[in-house]
Amino acid sequence: MRYFLHLAYDGSAFHGWQIQPGVSTVQQELDRCLTQVLRQPVYCLGSGRTDAGVHASHQVAHFDAELPEGLDVPTLLYRLNRALPAGIRCQVLHPVAPDAHARYHAKIRTYEYHVRLTPDPFAASFSLYLDRAPDVAAMNEAAAMLLGTHDFTSFSKVKGAEKHYVCTCFEAGWHQEPGGLVFRIRANRFVRGMVRLVVGTLLTVGRGKMSPEQFGEVFRSLNRVHASGAALAGGLFLCRVEYPAELVEGVELPAGLPYFSRS
Repeated sequence: MRYFLHLAYDGSAFHGWQIQPGVSTVQQELDRCLTQVLRQPVYCLGSGRTDAGVHASHQVAHFDAELPEGLDVPTLLYRLNRALPAGIRCQVLHPVAPDAHARYHAKIRTYEYHVRLTPDPFAASFSLYLDRAPDVAAMNEAAAMLLGTHDFTSFSKVKGAEKHYVCTCFEAGWHQEPGGLVFRIRANRFVRGMVRLVVGTLLTVGRGKMSPEQFGEVFRSLNRVHASGAALAGGLFLCRVEYPAELVEGVELPAGLPYFSRS
């Protein structure tokens, strides 16, 4: 039986999502705890990778397993959360079709980057603090250039494993939130390092060190060296993964997020 697992995690203590030798990762902990609880080897595959220090308020993974006799889905979810480290919590677990794929069937993903404009000791691990407010209008003028289907080579990590760098961006903009700002970007896919490089370069615009027109030139240059440095990892959250409605039909998901896409 194949299952979809919806989870959230504080990425501060992990070297990203994907299993890597010699370091602690979210995928590694999930596999370890599922194997422990189910008493059979289990391997999870996520909707996408997050880098070291990046968080997720909504990540989705799938795995294949046979539930032992007497173990139902709610009990498995309870035992899994008991076994996992405090920085990872699983919210919903449900069976799906045998060919359902957490990565390939995800239609749209949304990331948010949080910036604090007032000092807050409780937000240090989850946001970037700026002691001066950036020019939001200029940043949004630049961000609007990201909308549509484009090659994002300028905002990708060097030597990434992607076969291509074309993404379709549906939303990109800065919004006010209590105590600061949030940048929200929604697209069909993201290349490695893309959001942090976009945010870092937009903040350069916000500081007046680059104009929106120059941002557009950097974007169109398809040359990574022209972009600014990547924004710090701690402010970034994978916050929504959307699937075809039939994959979550009849599933009671946490309120507040549209987990499916009808488009």
